[in-house]
Amino acid sequence: MFTLTYVYRDSTAVLGPLATYAEPHCYDLCAEHSERLTAPMGWELVRLPVEEESEPSADDLEALADAVREAAKPAPGSGHEPVGQGTEVGRRGHLRVLRSEPAGTQPGQE
Repeated sequence: MFTLTYVYRDSTAVLGPLATYAEPHCYDLCAEHSERLTAPMGWELVRLPVEEESEPSADDLEALADAVREAAKPAPGSGHEPVGQGTEVGRRGHLRVLRSEPAGTQPGQE
């Protein structure tokens, strides 16, 4: 993966390693598209050197496993999601907005 950044003031397109955070005028590209990339007419294309990807280290894998375990823990003090039928309260295209009914009640009975 690569990140393409446009520097409009300098009429330059910079293609470099995948960015770690989003910036305006930046676009992430796969290897195939980064190889075929050309700059607009009158622009300069700068290709920064990219290190080859290496296998994840044991520390990387352990950090990932810890993050997954942490994300799986329920939030303290939060109850569980209510179970039951939801009542449709809105619709936009193919998406519906539902309101959960408390367990043991029927929709429309409040």
